[in-house]
Amino acid sequence: MNIPDIIIAVDGYSSTGKSTFAKLVAEKYSFLYLDSGALYRGVTLYALENGLIDPEGKIDDDGLRAALPSLALDFRPEGTFIGDRCVEKEIRTLEVSSHVSPVSAIPFVRNFVDDRLHAFGLRKRVIMDGRDIGTTVFPEAEIKIFMIATPEVRAQRRFDEMKAKGQDPVFEDVMKNLLERDYIDSHREVSPLSRADDAYVMDNSDMTLHEETVWFQGLCQGKFGILE
Repeated sequence: MNIPDIIIAVDGYSSTGKSTFAKLVAEKYSFLYLDSGALYRGVTLYALENGLIDPEGKIDDDGLRAALPSLALDFRPEGTFIGDRCVEKEIRTLEVSSHVSPVSAIPFVRNFVDDRLHAFGLRKRVIMDGRDIGTTVFPEAEIKIFMIATPEVRAQRRFDEMKAKGQDPVFEDVMKNLLERDYIDSHREVSPLSRADDAYVMDNSDMTLHEETVWFQGLCQGKFGILE
């Protein structure tokens, strides 16, 4: 199936499988995959490692604002980098997950990440996932998808992912973190998580990856009149 050179925005709650779905579409249809959440996680990791978030979770706004212009945060084929260091594993820890929503709610952090995403988006033929891609970052995206799943399914997915990476999570802690992030993401002042009016909703609670691919293929065929 030959999809035109477009921007695809994939939004939704944490652990709905946005990244897995977006990567699959990118690989299958030769799109550039951009993970906006990884950039927010990168900023959060940097803040944690440089003492800009204290043990009680208070963020040093002034210190973080001063540091961002020189923060070399980038995407590469191997993953997310800070300078020459691949931080893909570090940004997926529960510690980073527990602090990323407050960090990502800061307006100047969102501007920092959005500037980088816009630069990539100029190339077109990109698929990007996050929480405000279709509403704020790329409201002009030709296809917008909003992914949902039940909290129990999402928590189990995150739990299994962390176990597979050698971590030792407690399911109740994972569920608590997920629900807290849902609330923060949906109630923040700047660019709250919400479905764009023209977004297509995918509830993948009981869908396989193959079924998600078929769903996307049907969406594209209907939207662009693709017969293949």
